[in-house]
Amino acid sequence: MPMLDTYAEIEKDVAAIGRIEAVPTLLQVLCDITGMRFAAVARVTDNTWTACAVQDDIGFGLAPGGQLELKTTLCKEVRDTNVPIIIEHASDDTQYRTHHTPRTYGIESYISVPIVMPDDGYFGNLCAIDPLPAKLADPCILSMFTRFAALIGLQLQSERRNSALQSALLNERAAGELHEQLVAVLGHDLRQPLGAIAISCQLLQARSSDPRVGQAVADISRGTKRISTLVDAALDLVRGRLGRTRWCTAARTGSSS
Repeated sequence: MPMLDTYAEIEKDVAAIGRIEAVPTLLQVLCDITGMRFAAVARVTDNTWTACAVQDDIGFGLAPGGQLELKTTLCKEVRDTNVPIIIEHASDDTQYRTHHTPRTYGIESYISVPIVMPDDGYFGNLCAIDPLPAKLADPCILSMFTRFAALIGLQLQSERRNSALQSALLNERAAGELHEQLVAVLGHDLRQPLGAIAISCQLLQARSSDPRVGQAVADISRGTKRISTLVDAALDLVRGRLGRTRWCTAARTGSSS
């Protein structure tokens, strides 16, 4: 399913990456091994580029949640082809020495690999840049980036599933609370006045000899009994559903209570 570019969805994904404890260490390791001084996990769609995690030792000025104009980046090309891009020395590179991205950001070295979730598809890029050239041709460098990107994709998918489960549990709890409130209304707030009406009918029948009053009281009494029967049926239905909700919640959370 394509990722949405709403503020809420972007914010949610930035937060999800922020909850993956290994990400800052991975970015630091990438910088240490390559000598590059800026690395990031970026959320990349067809329309937006958003930083989700950043290791910035060059004062680039980009924080988590910050965005770059997509067309100024090379991550869009990586997304379009699903192929990593590696540049060791942009000003000497025949393909990229006139490219707008290195010129726009004043960088010489660049590497970007896709971050793909096993079930949810393309998320973005694991990338690094530096104003100075860097030795990136060693296959081990690309392998490290690729493996780290795969790890991030796995962890992100797990975060999304956990978030969806927590949301479902919260919805079930809210439904349970609503059912309990309904039981309270049916069991007390409605039954109490019905009981008062029934007692009043008995008193009226005992104290009045007017046949018209007797007929009216009999009609009220029948109506009260019918309403009471409906309340009882509604209580049984709500209690049954409440019991199933509690059972499902306990089963999902592993609770035996």
